[in-house]
Amino acid sequence: MGPHPAVAAIRLAVRRVLHDVLNDVLNGVDTPRTPPAASPRPLVLVACSGGADSMALASALAFEAPKLDIRAGGITIDHGLQPGSAQRAAEVAERLRAMNLDPVETTAVRVGRQGGPEAAARDARYAALDEAAERLGAAAVLLGHTRDDQAETVLLGLARGSGTRSLSGMAAVSGTRGRYRRPFLHLDRQTARKACLVQCLPVWDDPHNSDPAYLRSRLRHEGLPALEKSLGKGVIEALARTAQLSRDDADALDAWAADAEQFVRADAAAGGESGSAALDAAKLHALPPAVRRRVLRRAAIAAGSPPGSLFAKHIEEVDRLITGWRGQGVINLPGRVEVHRRCGSLVIRRRDEAAAEH
Repeated sequence: MGPHPAVAAIRLAVRRVLHDVLNDVLNGVDTPRTPPAASPRPLVLVACSGGADSMALASALAFEAPKLDIRAGGITIDHGLQPGSAQRAAEVAERLRAMNLDPVETTAVRVGRQGGPEAAARDARYAALDEAAERLGAAAVLLGHTRDDQAETVLLGLARGSGTRSLSGMAAVSGTRGRYRRPFLHLDRQTARKACLVQCLPVWDDPHNSDPAYLRSRLRHEGLPALEKSLGKGVIEALARTAQLSRDDADALDAWAADAEQFVRADAAAGGESGSAALDAAKLHALPPAVRRRVLRRAAIAAGSPPGSLFAKHIEEVDRLITGWRGQGVINLPGRVEVHRRCGSLVIRRRDEAAAEH
């Protein structure tokens, strides 16, 4: 008799991802900068909070990795946002060790305030995971995001009006050299929870996930159920499909914009110092709006504007220097980046560079 269908599903999802990781390592793709000296076998880590999704993921990794001669380890992050969080992280680490994962680490992080509590916690978590992956020489870090998480991400992007890239949700592969892998994006949350139940795996339900003070929590417990009640079952699956279709479109537009950026570059002398850009206004105007806005965003980021602080409203204002030129002055962007139009060129640079010229 084979495993329960939920257990079989999570194991199959992880097995496929491990095959991809192994192929990348064997082909020299996404190789970590600091491979572990102790063993030639690749190391794959699971990021585990102790919740049902990540515990199911950890169990599947522990089961599948030895078959492929892959070392399996785990890391749990203590955000320090709740009483007893350090003890809870230590308990999760013990559960991972009981699955024979090695190495297993707990990492405490300091959560800032920039971007709100959810964004700040996410930034701190990924910074810690990046550091651990580099230090341990991990070929990949597995994350337990499910199809439900993907649907929530798409709706949050839609509410922000952030464009196609935001609607594309989370990628199955992301991060530096494809470090982060999400095997469960095609599985629902209940499958992961059922897999934990039938394997008698203890799980911890983070109270923040049901706290209405958090936007994602309200969407999960109020917004999505209301949509399913009004529109019928299948909303989550439809949103997940939308994410994949939007990602395909966004990838194509980004590739077009990368090529177009070279075409619209003006005389380098017009741009000033290194890190600034001078783009031909007439050539920009000839581009389709979706491609032009991507070119402008790429140039602003290259000049020093932080991607996480550069919103659609900023790019729209810059775009008006092309489509609605009437002698506007300098536009200031996050990261001390300024944009102005001069002699038929759009000049994008940091303010300290501009001051140095005067």
